[in-house]
Formats: sequence, structure tokens, C-alpha cells
Amino acid sequence: MLFVNGLPLAVLELKNAAAENATIWSAFQQLQTYQTGVPTLFAPNALLAVSDGVEARVGTLGAGREWFKPWRTIGGETLADAHLPELQVVIAGLCAPRRFLDLLRDFIVFEDDGGRIVKKMAGYHQFHAVQVAVGETLRAAQLQRGAQQLQAGQGRYEAGRKPGGQPGDRRVGVVWHTQGSGKSLTMAFYAGRIIREPAMENPTLVVLTDRNDLDDQLFGTFSRCRDLLRQPPVQAESRAHLRELLSVAAGGVVFTTIHKFFPEEKGDRHPMLSDRRNIVVIADEAHRSQYDFIDGYARHTRDALPHASFIGFTGTPIELTDANTRAVFGDYISVYDIQRAVQDGATVPIYYESRLARLALDEAERPKIDPGFEEATEGEEVERKEKLKTRWAQLEAVVGAERRLELLASDIVEHFEKRLEAMDGKAMIVCMSRRICVELYREIVKLRPGWDGTDDERGALKVVMTGSASDPANWQQHIRSKPRREALANRFRDPKDPFKLVLVRDMWLTGFDAPSLHTMYIDKPMRGHGLMQAITRVNRVFRDKPGGLVVDYLGLAQELKEALATYTESGGTGRTALDQDEAVAVMLEKYEVCCGLFHGFDWCHWTTGTPQQRLGLLPLAQEHILAQENGKERCVGAVRELSQAFALAVPHEEALRIRDDVAFFQAAGRRSPSARTSSTRYGRSSRARWRRRA
Repeated sequence: MLFVNGLPLAVLELKNAAAENATIWSAFQQLQTYQTGVPTLFAPNALLAVSDGVEARVGTLGAGREWFKPWRTIGGETLADAHLPELQVVIAGLCAPRRFLDLLRDFIVFEDDGGRIVKKMAGYHQFHAVQVAVGETLRAAQLQRGAQQLQAGQGRYEAGRKPGGQPGDRRVGVVWHTQGSGKSLTMAFYAGRIIREPAMENPTLVVLTDRNDLDDQLFGTFSRCRDLLRQPPVQAESRAHLRELLSVAAGGVVFTTIHKFFPEEKGDRHPMLSDRRNIVVIADEAHRSQYDFIDGYARHTRDALPHASFIGFTGTPIELTDANTRAVFGDYISVYDIQRAVQDGATVPIYYESRLARLALDEAERPKIDPGFEEATEGEEVERKEKLKTRWAQLEAVVGAERRLELLASDIVEHFEKRLEAMDGKAMIVCMSRRICVELYREIVKLRPGWDGTDDERGALKVVMTGSASDPANWQQHIRSKPRREALANRFRDPKDPFKLVLVRDMWLTGFDAPSLHTMYIDKPMRGHGLMQAITRVNRVFRDKPGGLVVDYLGLAQELKEALATYTESGGTGRTALDQDEAVAVMLEKYEVCCGLFHGFDWCHWTTGTPQQRLGLLPLAQEHILAQENGKERCVGAVRELSQAFALAVPHEEALRIRDDVAFFQAAGRRSPSARTSSTRYGRSSRARWRRRA
């Protein structure tokens, strides 16, 4: 245990590395036993750590094993040497007095997770990103202690270290942490830390987004962390309200969309609201076309707040040609890329499957996306220039043709039901327009009437979109107020809720987390960071979820390649999406391992025999495994890995070919309670429950 002033603030469970059955997860289970037997020991607990002498993981009280993560750095600037024992890195990098007290004070929050209070702690990438961002803020604002903070070596964690800017240049930098790795919480940790910094003298923070739904989502995160901020955040309701909130002498955490900084008339100058130097503008997704100095955000915010400093947070890289964004925010000060996030278990990998050919459309009936087709995001379907509206309408008519939607609905229903055989969870369908959302909903309900979700409280299928009374009558059942949409969001986030499948156009594609979401069907042209943000909805960690799957019905492979090119040019490693054939190859490899374990055992009656014969196979299969050296442990591990790979590969024909064998391996591995794997939760029983609901 780690005591601070006599309080046991950290509990470390260490297993003997020489013990045959010692693992970090047996240590994790031991901690659960302690919590039951000695609950008072954990009343002041801030940190739990487990180690088997080789590996080590850290987490918080009440967190599942999927949320126990490695701590990979000591000083924060680089990863620790791979040859160092992970436990040594945890002790030196996290349990050192100064860092541990920083963690305790500034990097632990409590959030309401659907009626259950959960405790969350920063990962190493968040902890060190905030530490270096605070130092860079003091440098950029040219405030007291700025230079000292940088020299103190608080540490920065990034793929390629780059120097900070000049003192007083008001450009703090950009934090690029891949989508799904906790960017919103990193922003909240930074806000709490910079508010507490004495040199900032009670700063005012302006949290900036470019869409209302993002503003609401981020505001919700900060509101749940109000104790960390030492004050409740406030949302600006209008331009006038924003000016009122910023015309203060000190303090305040103000949320606003970018558009409220624009004057009433184009070309007007924004009035100065404050000339204080202790104002920090925090921008979410810090790369947009509005960041120009002629008649855009960069000019108007500087007119309003001439001495404010600017920091950007993004989940996708800044394009090399985007000079405006760098002029506003500066360069990267922290990078946490896809490869590192997947290796750390902060996110799961994303796999890609093209099903364009599955719709069996004639060449003339297939949508053609012009290579020069401009990106369409929230609102552009209605508001952009006439040229785009015309091209958009032409493509929308082909994509939303009645025969195509019938084929699309049939394929999605078949595909999703097969996915549910392997892994319980949820799926999202991204459509090109609200009209297509409504009509595709109708086609799916024709095939599965029991999924009908016009009632907010019931149904497995929903459309989430905005609208007005002037929209067609058959759309009105899908148009909901903001509180009703938020209630649906809470239902969708709940893995136990029967709401399994949602159709969207733009909503929920950025800033929305539903960890059990494992499949996204894309039937909308997207590109660049918009595409990257959308597909990462499926990369959230959830229990034993092995990965997310993006299913493409429009032929977006080239757009994914271009997005990856931007990503790698910016220094990122790893790939945005892996081809599903790679998941199939891994599955077949794990399948061969399981077949090897059962070599010489005949299980043909599993598929051809009576129920009695099937049940009779299982004790014999268990005896076959127990007769081998470490047979039980090897079988449990092999079946778990096969089950995870199988869940990623479904519904590929190779996965369907071996599914009966996989079911046998899972059943044989379940004979002992300790051999229970993820497949017992995500297996055939989930589809049975789904069909009973339908």
C-alpha cells in the first residue's frame, strides 16, 4: 500500500512472477476480493495497481478490467525503455510523491454513467499532455513563472518532440489525441489545472466548438466535472449573452459556438470585450475553414479578446496545407496516435468491409461520387451554395432510389443479425439525407416489424434527426425535441437497452460515445477529418469488445486512403481502418490453434447429433483437454482469442463456414465456470434475446 499522511491512498497487488498461475488478472481479482472483505480499506482509495512481475496495470475503484491500463512513461517526454519492468515504470512514473499528489488533486473525476457514479483517472497521455499544456500556456501568455515551468521538465508525451513558440505569442499549441482516447476529459483536466495555476490569477476560459451538438456534449462533460473546475460552466445563449459573460474582471468557464463571435453584419468589427492576458480560448477540433484572419473566427476573437491565448484539441491531425490553424494555435505539443492508443488498450482497432457489390445493382443504378465532390457536413445539405445543392440533390436521388433502399435494408438486416450472433452490441447507419433516413427506416421495419421504434420508450430501431413542423407529415414521428433526443442518447449508451440500431444523417457522428457500438454502416459521402471522426464512433473500449467494424455501401475506400495519407504526413502511426480480410486471417490462425488442441477428438456429432449426443460430447471434450499439459489454461486462452477474432470477421463467408466449430469450442471451454469467456455474453443467446424482443 501507498500511504500519504497515514491514509492508504493506493493499493498495489503484486503476484510472484515465478508462480505458474500468476497473472495481472488474478491480481485484479484479488483486489475485488479485498473490496468485499475489507471495504473500509478502500474508502480513501485513489489508485489501484496490479502486477505479475512482468506486466503492470493501473485503474480506479469500481473500474472493470478493460479500464486498467498501462502507464508507459516516467518523465513524460518519451516512452519508458521497453526493457524496464512495467511495475518499475508505474512506481517511478506515477507513484513518485509529486506526480502522485498531482494525480490525486487534478486528474481524478466522478461522472454519472447512466445512474451509476463512476470514478475516472487520467491516463499517462492525458496527465502529461495537461502538464506541458499548462507550461506552454504560461509561456504563450507571458505570465509569471512561465519560463520556470518549462525548465522544470514537467514532461510532454508526443510522437515527435517540437519546441514551443515564443514567449507572449498567445499560441499555446495543439493537443492531438486520437478519437476515443479521452480527449474531452483531457480538456476538462486541463481546464481544472489552469484555473488552479496561481500565475493565471483566476483566468477566464472560453471553450469553443463549431456545432451546437458538440457544444452540448462537451458542456455536459465539463458540468459533470464542476468540482474540478471549482465553478459551474455556463453556455452562451446568444451573441449578447456571450459578450455579457466575457465582460467580467476574472473567472468563468464559458461555452460558445464559433458563430457567436461573428458580428451581426459581414465585414463589421467585433467590439473589444476584455484586454486581460489571463483569458484562454480552448477550441475543440481545432482545424476548420473559419480560422482565417480576414473575416473569420481568427480576426473576430482577436478583436474581442486581443490578449487571449489559444489552445486547440483535436482527434484528427491538422493538414499540412492548413496554415491558418497553425497561425492561430501553434504546432503540436502532445500527440497520442492510433497505434499507441490501440496498443495501450485506450481504443480498439477499426476494421473496414466494403459491401457495395452486395447490393447487386446495375452499373447505371450505382451512385457515382465525383472525385471533386465537396465535403458535406452538418447543415450544408440546405445552406451551401446552389452548385453544391444541385450536385448533392442529384447524388441523393440515386442513393435514395426505392429499389436501392430495399436492397440496402435487406442487406443491413441480414448483416447485423449475423453480427449479433457473435457479439452483442449496437450499430449505427449513416444516411445521406433525412429523407433517406426516414425511407430506409420504413424499409427495415417492413422486414422486421418488431423493431419499430416510433415510441421513444420502446423499439429496437430509431431515427435521430432534427426538423420542424414544415417537414413532411411522415417525418414528424422521427423529429424530437432536444430533451427527447438526449433521452434516446442515454438509451443507446445503455448496453442493456433493446434500442440497438439507429439511423442518423449528421447527429451523433462527432463527440458521441456509446462504447457498445461496434458496427457502422456508411451510406453517405464523407471525407477527411469528417470521415475520420465518424468511423471512430466504433473504436470505444467496451468489456471484451475486440474491435469495431465500418461497413461501406458507397465505395469510400479512396477517401479512407486519403484520410490516412493526411494522418501519416502529420507523423501519426498505425492505420485508420484495417481491411476485414486481416481479421479473417487472424481468425483462421486462432481456429487452427483450437483445432490442434482438439486433435484426435471427434466432435462431428456437435452438428449432426441429437441434443443428448451434443451434451454428451462436452464432458469427453473436457477430459481430452485436461489430459494435456496446461490444457485448461491453453484452451481457455485459445477459445477466447478465437471468439474475439470470430466476432470481428462475422459475417464473412469464412466465419460462417466455421461457426459451428467455434460454437463447439466455446461450449467446451465453458464447462468450468472459470473458463467462461466473452463469447458467453456475446454468443448465440444474444440473438435469441434479440429475436424474442422483435
